Amino acid sequence: MPTGKVKWYDTDKGFGFLTRDDGGDVYVHSSALPEGVPALKPGARVEFGVAAGRRGEQALAVHVLDPLPSVVAGKRKPAEDMAVIVEDLIKLLDGVGNSLRRGRYPAPAEAKKMAAVLRAVATDFDA
Repeated sequence: MPTGKVKWYDTDKGFGFLTRDDGGDVYVHSSALPEGVPALKPGARVEFGVAAGRRGEQALAVHVLDPLPSVVAGKRKPAEDMAVIVEDLIKLLDGVGNSLRRGRYPAPAEAKKMAAVLRAVATDFDA
């Protein structure tokens, strides 16, 4: 299967072009994208099948090899800010731990908030 990079992709129009590693451009329609991928980011590495279309080569069954990292996820909070967040998280979890030792689970609304906080902290560390 040929590989290449996304040259450009217009989500509104539902198509774009890929640049093959061995040269040349290939048309890509939204129907060739993998399920759950609404668009392609320019510069992303892809693998794809090729068929002859009415106006040249057309990509089939596109597979994203290296999705480009999100700019938003690439921004890390300063270590000093994370230290304060971790200390607050420890206090929160300590309170929950004490309640659990007494045989009481947190209320559903409180449990959802705590889960959201844990996910947010994990995302901050993973960035």
